[in-house]
Amino acid sequence: MFAYLQGKITHKTPTHVYVDCNGVGYFVNITLNTYSHIELNASIKLFAHLVVREDAQILYGFISEDEKNMFLHLISVSGVGPNTARLVLSSLTTQEFHKAIIQEDIRLIQSIKGIGPKSAQRLVLELKDKLKKDANTDILDTSLSINSRSVITEEALAALNMLGFQKLQAEKAVQKALKDRIDIQSVEDLIKLSLKNL
Repeated sequence: MFAYLQGKITHKTPTHVYVDCNGVGYFVNITLNTYSHIELNASIKLFAHLVVREDAQILYGFISEDEKNMFLHLISVSGVGPNTARLVLSSLTTQEFHKAIIQEDIRLIQSIKGIGPKSAQRLVLELKDKLKKDANTDILDTSLSINSRSVITEEALAALNMLGFQKLQAEKAVQKALKDRIDIQSVEDLIKLSLKNL
């Protein structure tokens, strides 16, 4: 239904944004990769996919067509829903995931929260041939600088809560990540490391 949304970002979190398209505000779910490429109050084009369920219509937005296509590949796999697909693309870049599938790196794929050994093997089995046919994925380098450590922590906790993790569980994972890596500079790095602790 939606090919893309083009408008101004009026609200931004690591899990979703509001996109103002000519006065209509869209709530769009995003990945950490997309989050790292957008700025508040900036005009942007997000490639979109609408997931229709009995109880909801959920809009997902992606910084590139490659990321959107990878999302569509993921949800085509039996047992992989939109939230799991978003977790995959928040834990690894599209390029990293593409490489992991082609090289059958089960261990790396399995390190993603919510992906067990059987799911990892199923992803490789069902996606390897499809991804071999795809052209080289063009991924932008992720870079984000947030000065305040407390802001990074708060945004990471909010994102993990929105992804379905309990507050106490998320706090422990974030604190462990901060303890393990004192050089964390961005909220997406903190969330990625925290996801490994959950």
